[in-house]
Amino acid sequence: MQHSGVYFHNVTELEQLPYLPGLRLHRFPKQVRHSLTEKGRTKAVQSNGCELRFVTEAKYVQVVLASQDTNGKVLVFKGDFFHSSHQLEAGVATTIQLEEPERFAQVIPEKLNNRAFSSNVWRIFFERFSAVFYDIDAFGFEVRPPYKHEMPQLTLLAYGSSITQGAGALSHYNGYIQQAARRLEMDACNLGLSGSCFCEKELSDHIAERNDWDIVYLEIGVNMRAVVPTEEFERRTSYLLDRIIERHPEKPVFLTHIFPNRATYFSDYNHDYSEAERRYNEILAQYTANRSHPFLHLLDGSEIVDDFTSLTSDLIHPSDYGHIRMGEKLAGFMLPTVNKLRESQVKHGVISK
Repeated sequence: MQHSGVYFHNVTELEQLPYLPGLRLHRFPKQVRHSLTEKGRTKAVQSNGCELRFVTEAKYVQVVLASQDTNGKVLVFKGDFFHSSHQLEAGVATTIQLEEPERFAQVIPEKLNNRAFSSNVWRIFFERFSAVFYDIDAFGFEVRPPYKHEMPQLTLLAYGSSITQGAGALSHYNGYIQQAARRLEMDACNLGLSGSCFCEKELSDHIAERNDWDIVYLEIGVNMRAVVPTEEFERRTSYLLDRIIERHPEKPVFLTHIFPNRATYFSDYNHDYSEAERRYNEILAQYTANRSHPFLHLLDGSEIVDDFTSLTSDLIHPSDYGHIRMGEKLAGFMLPTVNKLRESQVKHGVISK
C-alpha cells in the first residue's frame, strides 16, 4: 500500500479515526478484524511486522509516529543494515530523527546491496503495538516509495499463533518468520495472532484472496487444541487449505505440525492438551496425504524446534536463540522451493540473474 510517498509494508488498511489525527496501520481489513474472537480482535490491531519504506536524497529526515495503546519500539534500517532504535510512549506523538549513514559513501555500492533490499531504502519496522503514522519531513527533498527492484522479489506470507507473531523474542524482528525471510532474502508478511489463531472463515477467505505472496506458511493448531473439537479443527483447516490451493494451485503452501511444547512431554500422556495435539497433527498429516497436492509441504514441527531448551520458561514460546534456530531450520526447508521460484522468475524475465 502506498500513501504520501511512502510504501506501507504488511499493511492492508490505513485507518483515520474521526477524532484522532494520524493513520493507524492495520495488518487486516476491518471486516476481517471484526470477524475474529474477542481476543483476536485485540491482537489484529497490533502492527508488528508492518514497515514504512521510502527513498529520499535528503541527508536528514524527520518521521512523526505514535503508539496508540502501549509503549513500544520502532527499529530503523537502511536497506538490510540496522540503523537505530526508538522508543514510543503510548498516546504521545514522537518525532524520530534519521540521518544518512556517512560511511556508506566510502564503500563500493555492490557491497551495500543484496538480493533483498537496496541500501537506498529507509525502513521503519514496528514492534507489537498499534502504530500511528503522522508525517514525514525531508526538508524539501522528494520522498518516494521504493521501486520494485529495490525490495525483495519474493514474499512469504505467514499465519499462525503467538509463536509466529514473534512472542518470546526480545524483539519481534528476531521472530523466526523474520529470521527465515532474512536468510531467504524474501519479504515477510506476518499475520500471526497471539492466542487467536482459530482459522475463522473470513480470515481464511482473506488469505486465499490475497495475491501479494509467493509462498504461504501456516502454523495452526496450538491455539485451538482442547478448545476446538477435533472435528471442527478438521473442518476449519480443510476449508483454509482448500481455499488457498483452489485459488493458487501453483503456489507453494508450507504447513507445520504443532511445535513441541510442554504438552508434548506431559508426564500424563492422556492429558487433554496432549491428546488434542496428537490428534490435530494426525489431521494435518491425513489432509496432506489425501489431497496429494504437489505444492503442499507438511513440515515436522519437531525438526524445526529440535532443542526443547530453546523455549522460554513458559515452555511454549521460543527464546531469541530458539527463534533464530527455528528461522535457520525453516529457511533450510524452504530454500529448494525458493530457488525454483527464482529460476522461474529469471526464465520469464521477471528478474535478472
